[in-house]
Amino acid sequence: MGDIRLMKGNEVIAEAAIRCGCDAYFGYPITPQSEVMETLMARAPWEETGMVVLQAESEVASINMVFGGASAGKKVMTSSSSPGISLMAEGISYIAGAELPALIVNVQRGGPGLGTIQPSQADYFQATKGGGHGDYHLLVLAPNSVQEMNDFVDLGFELAFKYLNPVMILTDGVIGQMMEKVELSDFKPRLTDDEVEQRSGHWAATGKKSTRKQHIITSLEMISERQEKFNQKLQAKYARMREEEVRYEEISCDDAEYIIVAYGVSSRISQKAVVLLREKGIKAGLFRPITLFPFPNKRINELAGHAKGFLSVEMSAGQMVEDVLLSVNGQTKVEHFGRMGGMIATPIEVVTALESKLIGG
Repeated sequence: MGDIRLMKGNEVIAEAAIRCGCDAYFGYPITPQSEVMETLMARAPWEETGMVVLQAESEVASINMVFGGASAGKKVMTSSSSPGISLMAEGISYIAGAELPALIVNVQRGGPGLGTIQPSQADYFQATKGGGHGDYHLLVLAPNSVQEMNDFVDLGFELAFKYLNPVMILTDGVIGQMMEKVELSDFKPRLTDDEVEQRSGHWAATGKKSTRKQHIITSLEMISERQEKFNQKLQAKYARMREEEVRYEEISCDDAEYIIVAYGVSSRISQKAVVLLREKGIKAGLFRPITLFPFPNKRINELAGHAKGFLSVEMSAGQMVEDVLLSVNGQTKVEHFGRMGGMIATPIEVVTALESKLIGG
């Protein structure tokens, strides 16, 4: 058994970054994710592993530092919260357009605008539909526990390098701030320059060798025909993600007549709601998407064949519900229940919403 501790979700992101051999973290403080950088500064990993930790002058600067580090084939990451991610959007698009691996953590807060420092899930559209300009996607992981905050750092880097694509851990202020028992990952050493060259030397700017052509890292292409071919290449990559990287969890869905779809902290609340509904004789189940992109369309479509209705539970006005509707494809009823502005639903509220919208409605 590994090292077990009681830690905040944000603290675990920092610890997991150190332990998975991250080369550098570039960021800027913003509530409710500031503990990520604070923990890294307190841990001083540059003394232990050589990891660089730098507070940039802004979110715009930090994401462009990530661009630079990723161009060199390094494991680099950043974290922020909703308004900060908005400032990073252009840089994230550049990273996707340059096909570089990077890890981005968004600990969501309520908006729009500066909104509130309280938790939210209203960045779903931004995370899964691009967020910046152009036809691109992030691979998006949605943890619902402190343990998954730990696990998804290493997984995020693994997927980023597999697809040469930025990966986002989309969490919320509750998961970021809550404390739970977590089994920390074992330490992985940072790669040496020779090992980086072996892993990433076919594309990274690691220093031109006499045996190869110059590597150029860019997202700019002035010839339209070439840019179209490049975009087609990206779309083929995203199609591969849809085939190979869909992740989800089902709880009591085998005989469920009513299925709640929820991610992050909303799934924790909805899991208790399923128990309460079952106690009332209502056959309810929980479907939790773990990857928000790629979204588990096929499995939801299969479940829709025997379900009487779906309830999408989100801390938003209704964003993921659009993907649930597309997945169900008219086979059965789909409704939404959400709280906004940093308000968190209770299990009783979810039970009431399901009964009123799907059974009594």
